[in-house]
Amino acid sequence: MNLYAESSAVLAWLLGESRGAEILESLAAATLVVTSDLTLVECDRVLIRAAALGELPEADAASRRAELNAVAAHWTMLHLGSDAIERARRRFPEEPVRTLDALHLASALVAKAAIGDLTLLSLDDRIRRNGRALNFDLHPAGE
Repeated sequence: MNLYAESSAVLAWLLGESRGAEILESLAAATLVVTSDLTLVECDRVLIRAAALGELPEADAASRRAELNAVAAHWTMLHLGSDAIERARRRFPEEPVRTLDALHLASALVAKAAIGDLTLLSLDDRIRRNGRALNFDLHPAGE
């Protein structure tokens, strides 16, 4: 399976949330993982914020950041280019869509145009509703 990894799923794994182990298994089993550089920025910002607010010890945040970097080194990174920016500026099937979500959806569409068989890995309801409307297979399934 080829996956577009959206931030909500990656963060579930990084933060040890209830679906985190399942997400990590999916990432490890994927033939190809594609994500936007936006995902790394969002994940780093969440870890920095958690450490700054005392919700996560700095050493744990650094360890999780290193783990993310090690795993992401095997992913295909999409840089936010003009195609994704232009698509994000237009309506999506299920509005309203927040800015960063629009950038993820647009990036996933750009990747799907290049790869074809791409499944959207997300735990975010708004992303999933739009992904379904945009003809993506969704993972985890059945949500």
